[in-house]
Amino acid sequence: MRRGRPSASERALTAAAFALLAGCGGERLRDGVYRDDEARYRVGALDSEWVPLDVAGQNDLAWHSARLGAVVQVNATCDPGSDTPLTALTNHLLIGFTERVQTEQSLVPMDGREALRTRLVARLDGVPRALSIVVLKKDDCVYDFALIARPDGAVAEAAFDAFVAGFSTVAR
Repeated sequence: MRRGRPSASERALTAAAFALLAGCGGERLRDGVYRDDEARYRVGALDSEWVPLDVAGQNDLAWHSARLGAVVQVNATCDPGSDTPLTALTNHLLIGFTERVQTEQSLVPMDGREALRTRLVARLDGVPRALSIVVLKKDDCVYDFALIARPDGAVAEAAFDAFVAGFSTVAR
């Protein structure tokens, strides 16, 4: 396992990967609950090594761990008329990644619904990244969660799993 501070190129690639997965929204997290005009939801806590990123206009919430060379993000998009399948929503998040090798894809229970969990290794600008993506549709909203990490990101994966496990929608 690589130790030490990530190189400038690793930080740039992680930021670029995050930008590719970016949706829209603004940071509004209070008392563990995200609130905006579209959605309200709770996510699991990340420890202090995860630093919040300013993602206004890109995602709802995101954090970066320099030590792990990883980013965790979540975004909600609400559209009552949308009925896009979970696989198509997942594939949309992967635009820009090449040489994708999927290692797992399964339906998992999440907040009273089925979510699609996908794990893969893909390349961004020729550099391998491990990705874990979870997509959930509930109450006219799509919630997408992503982890972008170095391929040796087992610790980052554990943090992401806890983050996703803490998710629940919150009544308006």
